[in-house]
Amino acid sequence: MDKRVKFDFEIYFTNGGNIKGEDFRLDIMGDNISDKELTDYIIEDLRLLMVGETKILNKKILIEPHKRKSINSKMENGLFIDLSHTIKHGLVTYKGLPAPIICDYLSRENSKQFYAEGTTFQIGKIEMVTNTGTYIDCPFHRFKNGKDLSEVGLACFTDLDAIVIRIPFTETLEITKEHLKSYEIRNRAVLIHTGWDSNWNTEKYYENHPYLTEGAAKYLKDCSVKLVGIDSHNIDNTSGKTRPVHTTLLGAEILIVEHLCNLNLLPQDGFTFSAIPPKFKGVGTFPVRAMAKLKKNI
Repeated sequence: MDKRVKFDFEIYFTNGGNIKGEDFRLDIMGDNISDKELTDYIIEDLRLLMVGETKILNKKILIEPHKRKSINSKMENGLFIDLSHTIKHGLVTYKGLPAPIICDYLSRENSKQFYAEGTTFQIGKIEMVTNTGTYIDCPFHRFKNGKDLSEVGLACFTDLDAIVIRIPFTETLEITKEHLKSYEIRNRAVLIHTGWDSNWNTEKYYENHPYLTEGAAKYLKDCSVKLVGIDSHNIDNTSGKTRPVHTTLLGAEILIVEHLCNLNLLPQDGFTFSAIPPKFKGVGTFPVRAMAKLKKNI
């Protein structure tokens, strides 16, 4: 059923002045829309600058036929999609490595002694290995003299033009050079979607997982990709003791992100990819909040 929202608004500018509107009507999807979404829409649609305080007044949802593309459809452009697994106490990411311990350093109850009545805080404490959850590998992870997290520039893992290459694990576990041909990958983040994340946090996840071959890694290196991600347990074949994909990619300063998820929600391209770790010295791997941002197409 088509819904519209009717509302008044007041927008005040930080450099003085204001604009006001009464009985505005906009098409929406769903049964409601927040005041912030309405305000953001008006500011973007009218291309307003120097906006300060804003007010949405007398908002009412109406059942009326849509007159044009809904406000929600327009605002969904630029949508962020989370590609990271949630890290929680006791989570096993890599069999044989300890699970994270997440607890209170200062609990809310214990903090009461330090603050006024009704004011409490929590300070958490985390003990974990750096290969936990969805994480990024930089050269120091593989090479003693490679760049660590503090030495890798922000441009290497932020807002990278990206592409998804879909190679279902039901068809093959071994991803070769041939699987990667006929795609525009140069200077892009290449995300390999196998669907293996459907086995996350189960015994099956750790064994007989999808991986890239050494030939595939060399092909990606020769094509000058910027980053390679995969939704699997490891980008290398872990049945042996060599790690040629890590060696090839990290040796060329091509970053690796493992244990991605939700790649099924992404289009093949038309988005940017980010996976930003803290700036640690002497660390070659760390969890990231990997995400995709769909490009605007209004």
